[in-house]
Amino acid sequence: MISKKMQEAMNNQINEELYSAYLYLSMAAWFEKNNLRGAASWMLKQSSEETGHAMKFFNHLLERGGEVELLPIKGPQKEWTSILEVFEASLEHERHISARINDLYSLALKESDYASQVFLQWFVEEQVEEEASVDEVVQKLKLVSDSKQGIFMVDRELGMRGND
Repeated sequence: MISKKMQEAMNNQINEELYSAYLYLSMAAWFEKNNLRGAASWMLKQSSEETGHAMKFFNHLLERGGEVELLPIKGPQKEWTSILEVFEASLEHERHISARINDLYSLALKESDYASQVFLQWFVEEQVEEEASVDEVVQKLKLVSDSKQGIFMVDRELGMRGND
């Protein structure tokens, strides 16, 4: 059985993951509105991944005899000034999520919750990938600066995510 403290922390993480999905949906909508369909597609896939992450926590809690408590999800930002600003916000958010996962792992250590430690290891590794993936986009966008042709090429590349 999972401890009440770990259960509460994981319920909070479910909320964080669902907020992430909302945030990335909002970013996708902004990209669509600004005719950046490749970036919109990239963010839609990101949103779907975050929902999947929430479900991993959901299922872990249930498998461990815990209780899932779905908390209200705050509304995400919906306006940005550029594609770079959106991806910088995404990178900042992923760093926030990494810190949250690290805090959960620390709690699992403190609680001697070995099952949660094993479970959370996947998320620790996933966050390294998430941050690197978004940072790569940020660096490409910084490289092309305000070049319309460069942004067009990056957007096109972003639209190919998952098509390799």
